[in-house]
Amino acid sequence: MPREIDEAWIEEAVRRYRRIESLQAEFDQAVDTVEVTVRSPDGLVEVVVTANGRITDVRFLGPLHHRHPREVAGSVRAAVTAAADAALWAREKLHNETFAAYRPLAGA
Repeated sequence: MPREIDEAWIEEAVRRYRRIESLQAEFDQAVDTVEVTVRSPDGLVEVVVTANGRITDVRFLGPLHHRHPREVAGSVRAAVTAAADAALWAREKLHNETFAAYRPLAGA
């Protein structure tokens, strides 16, 4: 006995797939454009990073001539580490906001 094709189910599946594709494109654009700014704990270095992890700017907020190179390097490392964490946070936040209606299936 041949199975009947549920045209309405197929149309709904295609509609949902297209919506997810559209949301994915929005998400991809957002992670490239949303920026987060962080500072090193000592306030010397400020890093701007996109949600995809691309560093777009690094600023020194204080004079460097009285600081030891190791101190400056430590500030840069701390700011870059904070920027990586901030990028991950921003990406997860954008993903959750973009795909809020599309949660994983139970048991997945």
